[in-house]
Amino acid sequence: MSHFPMQSNIYDDDVAKEPTRAGFGRGLKAAGEANEQIVALCADLTESTQMHLFRDAFPKRFVEIGVAEQNLVTVASGMARAGKIPFTSSYAAFSPGRNWEQIRTTIALNDQPVKIVGSHAGVSVGPDGATHQMLEDIALMRVLSNMVVVAPGDSIEAEKATKAIAENGKPSYIRLAREKTAIFSTDESPFEIGKAYVLREGADVSLLGTGTMTHQLLLAAHELEKHGIYAEVVHVPTIKPLDDETILASARKTGRVVTAEEAQIKGGFGGAVAELLSEQLPTPLKRIGMQDRFGESGKPDELLDHFGLTGVKMAHTIQQFIHTTAQYHREY
Repeated sequence: MSHFPMQSNIYDDDVAKEPTRAGFGRGLKAAGEANEQIVALCADLTESTQMHLFRDAFPKRFVEIGVAEQNLVTVASGMARAGKIPFTSSYAAFSPGRNWEQIRTTIALNDQPVKIVGSHAGVSVGPDGATHQMLEDIALMRVLSNMVVVAPGDSIEAEKATKAIAENGKPSYIRLAREKTAIFSTDESPFEIGKAYVLREGADVSLLGTGTMTHQLLLAAHELEKHGIYAEVVHVPTIKPLDDETILASARKTGRVVTAEEAQIKGGFGGAVAELLSEQLPTPLKRIGMQDRFGESGKPDELLDHFGLTGVKMAHTIQQFIHTTAQYHREY
């Protein structure tokens, strides 16, 4: 198990918060400083996606495509073929939501190292409502051959993930949130594409989180301990390639698995874990996320609570799962 340093106040109300997109902005600027082949393209959302930090530092390496998401990724693919390392950014509802076919054909099929940045994902986009609350992007992107899919847990990890995909030589998708979320990792916490990290050890159930849901699972585990339930929390920032070894080791240890994502569970992160477990270690699984429905307008915290995606609500769901589901052991 990799040691994963965490902030000391992750269970407190005054935990520091910052949008993951802010970490991306810093990471892209730093990556641009380290490698002059990196270029950036945006679809008229430069400040919203925090790409303006790169634009201001390297104006000659930035292209404003305008509201033309299909053109955005197609131009980026051509630039990658010419030797550049392009980052494209928009809201996830538009990229990959509007331009998936162009991503598939010009980037994934040709294995071009374009980095697709989907910001404002999940229901926590808030008052913009269902049209802008992208819930299907994990499923859409992980099904593409050659595509790496990353959902950072907080802004510090988003910065690290951005630097990592800048140098991985592969088509990559990074999923970002609009709202401020808790910072639970530190500058010393490890991040490596394809690796998952055990944040809290337990024996009764494995809680697998991706993106900002990992912090909510930490809160859930903290709550469950009050009821004598010891949950193991595993942070899975890379959805593809999945860290089979770490996930299977945790499932083998606890005999029950719960996944959490701010996205559709059908075909999403929970679907990826279900595929892994069914093929290699059949284990009782509860998937928490959006249950085959669209989002609604509202304040981000209200929406997370409404859809059962807060630590308190998830703790209740997990407790019910544990009370009705026996732990799996190989002798079964």
